[in-house]
Amino acid sequence: MHWPRQGHPDVRPAHGFALQTIGPRGCAAVDIARNLGISKQAAGKSVDRLVTLGYAERADDPADARRRLVRLTPRGLDVLHRSAAIFDELRAGWAAALGEERLRAIEDGLRAVASPGAFRLDAAEWIGGMS
Repeated sequence: MHWPRQGHPDVRPAHGFALQTIGPRGCAAVDIARNLGISKQAAGKSVDRLVTLGYAERADDPADARRRLVRLTPRGLDVLHRSAAIFDELRAGWAAALGEERLRAIEDGLRAVASPGAFRLDAAEWIGGMS
């Protein structure tokens, strides 16, 4: 992906994983760590970088005053939407080359070996049905 041509020259693949985990509803940094299988410190550094780049922000959790949430900014949501569209294009190419049935079998196999609650690889889950 050529992110500079998409208006996001600072985005790196690792940022994409964190942005997908945060999603449109936001989450706590500890959730990012758990969902990505990284340390709390690594999640904190990722969040710091995303905040610095303008893709995320920290906010108080209205449901729990002791907790801070990480939320995507409009810029972060733009990256998430563009990523989903690019993934859909890639997947369509794979389906054309392999056939939809074979591709679904591969996806099912990957889901079978992934840990429960592991990071989702399907674009629809990245953005929670948003279009």
